[in-house]
Amino acid sequence: MADFTKILQQAQQMQGRLQQIQDELGNMTVTGVSGGGMVTVTADGKGQVRSVKLDPSVVNPTDVEMLEDLIAVAVADAQKKATDLAQEEMRKLSGGLPFKLPF
Repeated sequence: MADFTKILQQAQQMQGRLQQIQDELGNMTVTGVSGGGMVTVTADGKGQVRSVKLDPSVVNPTDVEMLEDLIAVAVADAQKKATDLAQEEMRKLSGGLPFKLPF
């Protein structure tokens, strides 16, 4: 019975640490870029976009499609970096075991 109690305590500690990591990820930032830095997207560690910055030279009313593509690439880059950051934080929690996030 002592083993079960110990396992339960460890599970509760891990759950608490998981919540702490989630909170910390919300305060971390990552930056995605495209077009050689002409488009910059800042997101939190959970992948939520917080800001988009555009170099004025990339704003061309006759080529909106290119700007849309650059924004999409920068957002994807920021989200990938956020996912990588979250997985690294989870790896720390799991002692280096491979960990796949549900999001």
